[in-house]
Amino acid sequence: MKANVESLYQISKKDKRRIIGLMSGTSLDGLDIVLCLIKGSGMATTMHQEKFITMEYDSDFKKEVLEVFSKRTADLEKLCLLNEWIANRHAQMINACLKEWDIDPGEIDLVASHGQTIYHAPQHLHQNKKFGNATLQIGDGDNIALKTGIITISDFRQKHIAAGGEGAPLAVYGDLILFGNKERDTVLLNIGGIANFTYLPSEKSSQKMFSTDVGPGNTMMDAWMQKNFPGLYFDKDAGIAVTGSVNTRLLAALKDHPFFSLPFPKTTGPELFNLTYLDNAVQTFTNEKLQVNDVMATLNAFTSSVICDSIHKIPGLTTDPDIFLSGGGMHNHMVTDEVKKNFPYASVKSTAEKNIDPDAKEAILFAILANECVAGKPGTFTKLFPNVSMGKISFPS
Repeated sequence: MKANVESLYQISKKDKRRIIGLMSGTSLDGLDIVLCLIKGSGMATTMHQEKFITMEYDSDFKKEVLEVFSKRTADLEKLCLLNEWIANRHAQMINACLKEWDIDPGEIDLVASHGQTIYHAPQHLHQNKKFGNATLQIGDGDNIALKTGIITISDFRQKHIAAGGEGAPLAVYGDLILFGNKERDTVLLNIGGIANFTYLPSEKSSQKMFSTDVGPGNTMMDAWMQKNFPGLYFDKDAGIAVTGSVNTRLLAALKDHPFFSLPFPKTTGPELFNLTYLDNAVQTFTNEKLQVNDVMATLNAFTSSVICDSIHKIPGLTTDPDIFLSGGGMHNHMVTDEVKKNFPYASVKSTAEKNIDPDAKEAILFAILANECVAGKPGTFTKLFPNVSMGKISFPS
């Protein structure tokens, strides 16, 4: 044990650390694996992306996870088995990447593993006054550490909850470090399964910046595709949505939920925004048959509408902010076109403009959190979100 602690101490003292960041989102597309060279800590952090790949999940992986994913009632035995199984699959993917990249595991300082979210339960969603906020990510860090031989930082969200947060979004920590701009208001819009953004005001006022979920990103569109087009997991290039027509009555029903009136910051997930949510909205159309493509077009409009509505609600946002896009949903041109249309004076562009691969951004942010866990100092972050070091440490021996 002493050797492990000494190794971690030496890593913390390094001028630069090579950290692998892992992200597996609610869309279940695959595992994002990014290798970052990170120098310093806190606001003095610099990051260089060395390698990035998304290792796609096969149908068996998706099937197994979907048996427990976002379900209020699940098989506890399957949940226990998946905790180890997912970690081992992720470790195999890491080892395969390192072999392909011709990098010895001994050259890597840390693995930062987000894990696989299974259920997200903020109090405003479960509404049980006896309990607080909760979230569950599986993919055990000990298994990853042992199978890769690399110290692994995992389970980041629990400390955020322990300190009074909802366990999400955590993007604000890395966004502040990587994207803060004293000259312009900045909005970091990530469109994954759930859409969220970080707001960084130009004066970097800790009393104004925040990160929040806004509603569905890809999750409902993906679920609708999977239900109606077997073998397809998402609407590539909005090919289905563009052939349909938006049903304004359905769109209004979809937007009629108390979540959208909650103040910032707030969190949500597929536990709310799913096909049951859609079915409940459709119940208002007892005498109207909806076409599959029209529903897809309406779900697309639902995503873009709640994103734009939320950005418009940012207190004091200037008319010409920088809006940086990331996540799989940024490739949906119908959604991004609506953002550009709603903010004609804004500069809307990919995070690639800042040398951050938009598909790698979330994995990078967890690498940043792992770096802070090991080498950061107290007091780096604003008190408006929990000012804590996040992540549990797993040694490889």
